[in-house]
Amino acid sequence: MRFLHTMVRVADLDASLKFYCDLLGLTEVRRMENEPGRFTLIFLAAPADADRSAAERSPELELTFNWDPATYDGGRNFGHLAYKVADIHAACQRLMDGGVIINRPPRDGRMAFVRSPDGISIELLQEGPALDPVEPWLSMPNTGTW
Repeated sequence: MRFLHTMVRVADLDASLKFYCDLLGLTEVRRMENEPGRFTLIFLAAPADADRSAAERSPELELTFNWDPATYDGGRNFGHLAYKVADIHAACQRLMDGGVIINRPPRDGRMAFVRSPDGISIELLQEGPALDPVEPWLSMPNTGTW
């Protein structure tokens, strides 16, 4: 058995692509439009997984955008997506500068949680050893649910 992708439904494609690509740093690797089914599939990969994604089509995140309006709540019992990042402080700062609430700041220099525009919980983990705890993260409280 081999992991291929995780699929999340998105209500606002532009907001989701801004979040996942511009702010989180994923790259669009392919897109499929299905007019009869009235949906678009967009596959994203982390930069460090780009070669593997091209060769194996994994590991990837699949964004499913249904053309007809729909409301998705709670992710249908979805837990979270997890990504390792080279610098958790810089990643959180980039997200916060882009208007994303840091629900669980990286007070420990190792782990943080944010949510996508559709409420999907995203866990960020520091690659390698934890970074030294620094402000503003050190004294920032948890916000909302994560």
